[in-house]
Amino acid sequence: MPRKNMLAHRTHNMGASAIREILKVVSKPGMISLAGGIPAPESFPMTIIREITETVFAKYGPKAFQYDLTEGFLPLREALVDYLLEKGIAAAAEQILVSSGSQGVLDSLGKILINPGDRVALEAPTYLGALQAFTPYEPEYVQIATDDQGMLPDALATALSQHPVKFIYLVPNFQNPTGRTLPMNRRRAIADIIRQFDTLLVEDDPYGDLRYRGTLLPPIKTLVPDHVVYISTLSKVFAPGLRMGFCLAPDLISRWLILAKQGVDLHTSTFNQALAAEYLAGGHLKRHLPRIIALYRPRQEAMIDAMARFFPESFTWSVPDGGMFVWVKGPEGMDMETVNQKAVARMTAFVPGTYFFARPGDGRETMRLNYTMANEKTLTGAVKIVGEVLEEALMEMTGHRQAASVSRW
Repeated sequence: MPRKNMLAHRTHNMGASAIREILKVVSKPGMISLAGGIPAPESFPMTIIREITETVFAKYGPKAFQYDLTEGFLPLREALVDYLLEKGIAAAAEQILVSSGSQGVLDSLGKILINPGDRVALEAPTYLGALQAFTPYEPEYVQIATDDQGMLPDALATALSQHPVKFIYLVPNFQNPTGRTLPMNRRRAIADIIRQFDTLLVEDDPYGDLRYRGTLLPPIKTLVPDHVVYISTLSKVFAPGLRMGFCLAPDLISRWLILAKQGVDLHTSTFNQALAAEYLAGGHLKRHLPRIIALYRPRQEAMIDAMARFFPESFTWSVPDGGMFVWVKGPEGMDMETVNQKAVARMTAFVPGTYFFARPGDGRETMRLNYTMANEKTLTGAVKIVGEVLEEALMEMTGHRQAASVSRW
């Protein structure tokens, strides 16, 4: 087989998911993983799935196993109309596009929007999967500064005034990796900035239903609808293996997303879409979601309580109102990749935060912790181990600094 010049140039920008590689390492028996952003298997509505499977067979018959529209199975799109309306988003079924997970939308957006060298503005840190989807199309990333409440509107306005930006990517609810939620005043400010600069926003909302405290905040899509591609998924509240994502985009972008999808998979699994349609239309999500919340809320509380007990005082962390993650920041000079290796040696793992930054080397002192995949007792023990490893790393780092100071003296 010929090998010279076989691969496209864009493959130089493609790499294995750092998180998936970490998950391979930590998959050994006995390992406690705080690494993956994975829904707990006990959150899956298994009894409901058995019930609606029978409903799908009776209601749709062979149609549930046939080729279908690229845009999506119409009964699911109709059910999503009501689902979105509860979030304040008014849409017709014909405007909603179904995808094989929200990751499929991100890749398609990169394919139809990004030319090499185009600037894409995003949070620092941001969702690693978005970086993986966009990077092969060779954008130039513009990192927008954040604080404990998410993206800073003034920093966004400054960036847009300095550079032409093809689009902005933002996760406003319980962001991956930080767990932060953009408050209402910033949503309005960002909507005004988008309108002022006539810029497109990609609003990614996979975690919005996982709220443990506080009240629902309207999507930015409701504030400036013609400038926003709204993306979401049922993976966190139904079953991730079914790969159910969807989006609502301005007409021009929507047409091209359909064409892009036709070249990839023609359409998303009809049977899986039929299951999702019955899950929503039958009111099952409304009944099941409180059970998911009741499962995750005490796990998050157990993790945060344990961090307060076992983490060194020089560390800070987010306390999200929902979602799946806690973000931790250590003192400058801390190398969380090295710390993670030492934690793995003690059968506990997390994700170093540097992977979530578009600029290599940023965020080396940060980490992301997930709490959905372990019970409260296991989480407390795992956090204790991580705290001990952090304490050891901190003492080693401080000792090196003192030694260097003595040497200089």
